[in-house]
Amino acid sequence: MKYKNFELLMLLGLFWAAIIPVVGQKAKVPVPVILDTDIGPDYDDAGAMAVFHALADQGEVKPLAVISCNKHELVVPTIDILNTCFGRPNLPTGAPKGKAVNAGAGQKWPEMLVQKYPHKFTTTAAAPDAVQTYRKVLASQPDKSVTIITIGFLTNLADLLESSPDENSKLTGTELVRQKVKNLVSMAGAFPQGREYNVYMDTLSAAKVFEAWPTSITLSGYEIGSQVRTGLRVIANEKLQGPVKDVFTWCMARSEKDRNGRQSWDQTAVLVGIRGVAPYFGSKRGHIVVNRTDGSNTWQDDLTGPHIYLTEAMPFVKVTEEIENLMMQPGRSAANSKGKKK
Repeated sequence: MKYKNFELLMLLGLFWAAIIPVVGQKAKVPVPVILDTDIGPDYDDAGAMAVFHALADQGEVKPLAVISCNKHELVVPTIDILNTCFGRPNLPTGAPKGKAVNAGAGQKWPEMLVQKYPHKFTTTAAAPDAVQTYRKVLASQPDKSVTIITIGFLTNLADLLESSPDENSKLTGTELVRQKVKNLVSMAGAFPQGREYNVYMDTLSAAKVFEAWPTSITLSGYEIGSQVRTGLRVIANEKLQGPVKDVFTWCMARSEKDRNGRQSWDQTAVLVGIRGVAPYFGSKRGHIVVNRTDGSNTWQDDLTGPHIYLTEAMPFVKVTEEIENLMMQPGRSAANSKGKKK
């Protein structure tokens, strides 16, 4: 009888040893993300796309689309090149069809990329309408599930809010966002006050989004990305190949002010949009207020406000290390695509 009791206890022990780790572990659920970028005026967007795809490779992201908010002719071809490099050539994309910013890169790095890497889109104008892409993608997703990360102008989001019912959804743009979007994360603004590029380049769109967007908004301000300087380890990594390394090598060699690394505004927004604010940053809650005359912004503290902006928590050197580690993940087809321009 004692033997049988011992055998039973052993079986129970094995059962609980097997089940407790399962119960105690939190399942990793990929975050469904639409990334909205002006990729071109600055090259931190290329780093942000590297972070986005690296986290997707690790199972932390379900990529839904990468959409341009910039009408410059090489923006969507650049998006296409990077998506292809990271093994996702068929991700939906789009570009604004109405009034929008048309901004190229002073260092001409998109021109370098399109000469070197394959891409199916030859111009941004060839891409589908950004709002239609948003509506189609959002309509197909579960309610309150999608995170939108915008690392450029707020043009597309303002247009989305104003959009009408169509074949994708019977809801208005605002209703569709309210139903499908969980959170908006934006690299925009300067806190507690200032004047930042993504806001002042399309001031009216930024003001509309910050006033009327029906979900919470997390803001990674100018002052945050300014302290996170990436790129030195990327260009020094002899094993790394592909367009992200090419872009940082090309641009950093042409900019004396980037000799200690490039300010990484967009990477911080992508990191937070996918992994959350903590442990990387703290936050302050309230309202961003945009001056429609000059595109500057101020901040109003409000414990129940719909907006938060990031504050320093983890040392910036640690945040930099985390972001650079993700930027150095190899693209799935970088080696195979190199030098095969179509």
